[in-house]
Amino acid sequence: MDLYEAIKKRYSCRSYSSKPIEKEKLDRILEAARLAPSAKNLRDWRFVIVTDEKRRKEVAAAANEQMFIATAPAIIVGCSNCDSIMRCGQKIAPIDLAIAMEHIALAATAEGLTTCWIGSFYPEKIRKVLDIPEKIEIIELMPIGYPADKETHRPIENVEKIVCYEKWQF
Repeated sequence: MDLYEAIKKRYSCRSYSSKPIEKEKLDRILEAARLAPSAKNLRDWRFVIVTDEKRRKEVAAAANEQMFIATAPAIIVGCSNCDSIMRCGQKIAPIDLAIAMEHIALAATAEGLTTCWIGSFYPEKIRKVLDIPEKIEIIELMPIGYPADKETHRPIENVEKIVCYEKWQF
């Protein structure tokens, strides 16, 4: 699958098959994250891969009781140990982690898997379930697996509504 096809095909899956993810596929997907760019080339992201069924249910409960998350054979918990700020005033950690997680989402799509970005969770509960140290920021959760639902896409704005050239013209 080429990049543009993966971009068009990616969607937020909320129902996963119990079919396990092949280790080779997961390794390629995690390699895509490792290759993501990062500010100052810090690469301070860290990923906890949760595959144990009981622990996946605990993570889902800590994610605002979104129990569909636990139906995925794996949950990727994106973390960072970076507290640096870019000159523009933005924190590095969430931006770098978002880039790496989107590499994961697109690589998963190319491998025939689906994902879902999860930002609704209680970090302190996730921290307890996964023994994540206090100094580590928990930024994102992403269930990953084979879909049990049909691919769905929400309407997306035309490019003309989100892009202008040379100066602000909205």
